[in-house]
Amino acid sequence: MSDSAISATAAAEVDVALIGAGIMSATLGAFLRTLEPQWSQIVFERLDAPAEESSSPWNNAGTGHSALCELNYTPEVRGRVEISKAVAVNEKFQVSRQFWSYQVNQGVLPDPREWINPVPHVSFGRGEEQVNYLRKRYEKLANHPLFPNMRFADDRQKFEEMLPLMAEGRPETDKVAISWTDAGTDINYGALTKQFLAAAQTHGTEIRYGHVVENLRRDGDKWKVIVKNRHTGDVSVVRANFVFVGAGGMALPLLQKSRIPEIRGYGGFPVSGQWLRCTNPEIIAQHSAKVYGKASVGAPPMSVPHLDTRVIDGEKGLLFGPYAGWTPKFLKQGSWFDLPKSLKITNVASMLSVGFKEFGLTKYLITELLKDKEAKLEALREYMPNAQEEDWELVTAGQRVQVIKPVVGPSFGKLEFGTNLVSHLDGSIAGLLGASPGASIAPAAMLEVLERCFGDHMVEWGDKIKEMVPSYGVKLAANKDMFNDMWDYTQATLKLDN
Repeated sequence: MSDSAISATAAAEVDVALIGAGIMSATLGAFLRTLEPQWSQIVFERLDAPAEESSSPWNNAGTGHSALCELNYTPEVRGRVEISKAVAVNEKFQVSRQFWSYQVNQGVLPDPREWINPVPHVSFGRGEEQVNYLRKRYEKLANHPLFPNMRFADDRQKFEEMLPLMAEGRPETDKVAISWTDAGTDINYGALTKQFLAAAQTHGTEIRYGHVVENLRRDGDKWKVIVKNRHTGDVSVVRANFVFVGAGGMALPLLQKSRIPEIRGYGGFPVSGQWLRCTNPEIIAQHSAKVYGKASVGAPPMSVPHLDTRVIDGEKGLLFGPYAGWTPKFLKQGSWFDLPKSLKITNVASMLSVGFKEFGLTKYLITELLKDKEAKLEALREYMPNAQEEDWELVTAGQRVQVIKPVVGPSFGKLEFGTNLVSHLDGSIAGLLGASPGASIAPAAMLEVLERCFGDHMVEWGDKIKEMVPSYGVKLAANKDMFNDMWDYTQATLKLDN
């Protein structure tokens, strides 16, 4: 549709337009309904149901990313284990726990047991080098306020007691160690998203499923959101005061369509994945933990191997993986042309420079793509030596788009393994790029959206934000008493104590 045709189209008016019916849009919508209940909101989702892409429980690991067990957050640098990233991620997850607890108390999230359950988080080391690393990591975290009750064992008896599936069939000469805490969680972000959106509809939010945002155009101090109904082909226009692009991998192309200068230079590198999912209930019943190990050399953080207990729709499950793959799609149900269409004059230098610099990642992905199911089972047997092919099925996991961020200087671009907020200078539009820790820290990410895009409201919103997130503005790592108070409060409210 041409700009002249668009301008001639009668447009609906809305205060807030949220693109994507996943956990990010659902979280921001919940914040804004509390802070400005009179503001109108609309959600556009290209699929016919909410949380079908990255927020779907089968498309992610469901980890409460508090860095309790994920070893990529505690790298060893020149013989020393660095914990600053783990502490930062943990701080953000505490924000999530508080925000979710507030929403439970307000009746927005009626039943936390539908989406959050206690599951021990375990770090696994195999071989002398990894065992030594794990011990050093434990020593750095054991006395930290945000990592209470961390434990460590390198004796075979404890290993067999805690992780029988991983111990059975393992040679006695295999040196292993574990570090763990019982304070971990498993989270079904799909069910959490659905509870948020059900409350949003009750509050008056319009949700249009099966609607693709075709374009974003500036219209004075507002945005024209041009939307196409995938089933009828009808095109409609909504004028919004504020637009949030929470569309997962499609956030990059949509922000490019908005033509805001802040997106110049950004690119995206899509990475897909697969899981081995256990089909044997007897095996599933023998394992109750999220066990994370060390990533292969060159592997992206989303490919850190883990033997992973899941609780989805009340049923316990068991996954292993993910195994990295590659397609040019930006969404699991995206287009084969997503990547080439994202190439622009403004980002081609960033993209090409990262392509040259990240040869190790390219080599790793090619190696992964060449693996058949038997090779994937061999990787599983490093964790579960007696794994049998008939007990596991191969399923496709979610699609992630790693951020290629523009940098000043001869390097042109940098591959980022995390989340990046891109917003226009006037705060009228923002979008979230990237992946892990993603959903786990959605409330902290949305607080950053509020600070950047609604700065003139933050003083008047301050008391309400502190009511939702009591630790807002406080580093819990430096305030042990407050951390303990917030921990006890969220444990009880989220029903994690029983």
